[in-house]
Amino acid sequence: MAEKKSVTKTKKVEEVKDEPEILSSEPVEAEKVIAKAGKRSAKSLAEAEAIEEKKLKKQVKSDDSTKTDTKVKQKPARSLLERRGKKYREAYKNLDKTKTYNLPDAVDLIIKSSPTKFDSTAELHVRLGVDPKHADQNIRDNIVLPHGTGKTLKIAVFAEDKELEAAKKAGADIALGDVFLEQLDKSVINFDILIATPSMMPKLGKYARILGPKGLMPNPKNGTVTTDTAKAVKEAKAGKVEYKIDSSGIIHLGFGKVSFGKDKLVANAEVVLNSIKANKPASVKGNYVLSVYATTTMGPSVRIDNNI
Repeated sequence: MAEKKSVTKTKKVEEVKDEPEILSSEPVEAEKVIAKAGKRSAKSLAEAEAIEEKKLKKQVKSDDSTKTDTKVKQKPARSLLERRGKKYREAYKNLDKTKTYNLPDAVDLIIKSSPTKFDSTAELHVRLGVDPKHADQNIRDNIVLPHGTGKTLKIAVFAEDKELEAAKKAGADIALGDVFLEQLDKSVINFDILIATPSMMPKLGKYARILGPKGLMPNPKNGTVTTDTAKAVKEAKAGKVEYKIDSSGIIHLGFGKVSFGKDKLVANAEVVLNSIKANKPASVKGNYVLSVYATTTMGPSVRIDNNI
């Protein structure tokens, strides 16, 4: 029995050796594979050759583009001054940016360097060493400029009947009671400042979305909510302005017009700067006033000495 098993094993091994090799590591040619599936027509072969030619042409073009230098020399970027207008550049020549000026000289320079044909607004930009996130360092105040702002403001008063007559005598342009609300319902806003009495404020609550974004909502902090409407109107007409520090710690404020002349602008600027210094928080130990700049609408700025 053992001999029969060995004979059958040797026969099987010989049969395996005699069989042709099916698997091969060599790659099979594409033509042979296609031939098994069926011969391709002359038209399909021509299309295949055309596709191959297109691929070769694209490859040649890409190789040529990499060889050639496609970089284009760019001109250097112009400075901020070069991008300004002609009148601004001429006005800039009279200034020395490396120098700080005293207040009268700075005001004189911004008047002479104003490039606009219209009556420009003189502006102060004061950077303070405070953190507006703290409530005690959120600088804000109302002041009356001795020579006004140069703007003609239309003042509206919303109050009871007894306050309306006093407001009209003080110079209010609009003085109305409940009729004023009908105008707001129609979105008629033809005033620059709105003054109201405390008892009338609840009626204005529903119009906060209209008045708030325009900065017209009466507020006790800026003196537009008061029982003495006549006094509020007189102050607004006389040139009362409000300043408030922004999130970056800077106060921006217009303090008159170029047509005021040097003396009036200096007097207005002194009132503004003295008010800012008087509102210095007790928690600020370091430098309070970091920088002061004066400028005009569309004109170059002048740095003012901090120790003024």
